[in-house]
Amino acid sequence: MKSITDFEDILTQKYGGKGSSERDKFDADSLAFRLGVMLKDARQKAKITQEQLAERTGTKKSYISRIEKGQSDIQISTYYKLIEIGLEMQLNISIG
Repeated sequence: MKSITDFEDILTQKYGGKGSSERDKFDADSLAFRLGVMLKDARQKAKITQEQLAERTGTKKSYISRIEKGQSDIQISTYYKLIEIGLEMQLNISIG
């Protein structure tokens, strides 16, 4: 039996390799959760409520809440709008 040596091995063992349906779902859910945590942190640093952010961006408080809980699959354009317009912060995306 191979000993688990890193997080990738754990994910592969539990959800399958990259490209499998279970792994793709895990990766998408993980990304939604991380984006939600980052949005909540930025919003709290800006000292505004979910309701204020929703008003600034033409969305609903419940939608902001779902994003922050990682329960919504969000498009980059929407995330950009929340960060740049709603929070008046700069969104930087890198690939690497």
